[in-house]
Amino acid sequence: MFVRPSQFYINRALGVAAAFALCVAALHSIAPARADEKITYLFPAPPILPAFGPIQIAKGKGYFSQAGLDVNYAVGRGGVDVAKEVGAGNVPLGGIVADAPIVVRQNGVPVKIVALFGGKGFMQLVVRADSGIQKPADLKGKTITVMSYQDTTFYALLGLLASVGLTQNDVDIQAAGPVGVWQLVASGKSVGMAGVPDWIPPIEAAGVAIKVLPTDEFFPHMAQAIAASDQIIKDKPELVRSFVKAALHGMKDIMDDPDKSAADFVKFVPEWAGKENQVREAFAYYDKLVYPGQKVLGAVDPERMTKLQDFYLAKGIIQKKTPVDELFTNQFVQ
Repeated sequence: MFVRPSQFYINRALGVAAAFALCVAALHSIAPARADEKITYLFPAPPILPAFGPIQIAKGKGYFSQAGLDVNYAVGRGGVDVAKEVGAGNVPLGGIVADAPIVVRQNGVPVKIVALFGGKGFMQLVVRADSGIQKPADLKGKTITVMSYQDTTFYALLGLLASVGLTQNDVDIQAAGPVGVWQLVASGKSVGMAGVPDWIPPIEAAGVAIKVLPTDEFFPHMAQAIAASDQIIKDKPELVRSFVKAALHGMKDIMDDPDKSAADFVKFVPEWAGKENQVREAFAYYDKLVYPGQKVLGAVDPERMTKLQDFYLAKGIIQKKTPVDELFTNQFVQ
């Protein structure tokens, strides 16, 4: 069949274009996938604790990966230590109790809360039912445990004591680590602990009846939070936003279905295999005692933060106030 010259060149051009397109497609098919950005998240205690359920759920279910993040873990020496490491730029993000910026920013540590895991207090006063303690004032002269003197639950305990006219000298406070903090209560060597929901189920599993005195009833203590430095917030806002969104997704999963989330957590943290009931109980405590009370999931209430800082100043736990808008930002939870 005769083909006009112009048609010949058109057909030839189309053939070349098609071949080029095939080559490009082949190159794309063998090109490596986009690499997730590697970041380290610093925990204040071992990451296997149910306290860190939102982070473990987010990682295990792929929420961080979907956000383009490859999250690795490291462990600090309590929330105040984490706040200092984050503020110094040694890690981009870390887990603290929301009191920490109040404590460290007065000393020039440039760290802020970027998301808050709940509208209530993280630290709970947990006492043995046979201790006779009915209220915080009854702790005078008694032994009580904390995880460490660098952890923000310790400062929350000082605030709780101050709310009833007691000081650190009125109570024998023992720093016992993340296991000893509840073991000493279970063994009767301590009447109670300034603890978190994670540490309640092991005491009960030892056959010891307990009583929980929520800190909210005495002073405006706050929940766990994600901390970032001023510099990271300025330089990498999208990284912070992506991490916060994924972590809050993990928290929402726990709130929506604590039992299913507990089962998922045990899959992601196999150290809890055989102790699923303890994880379910801990998640139920978080859902009841810590997570409720936020109008916007993850947001800090400026009024509560102001009251807490005023309280710490009045009781001598801090020496000077920091402008409240330097303690947190809600820009990443909107």
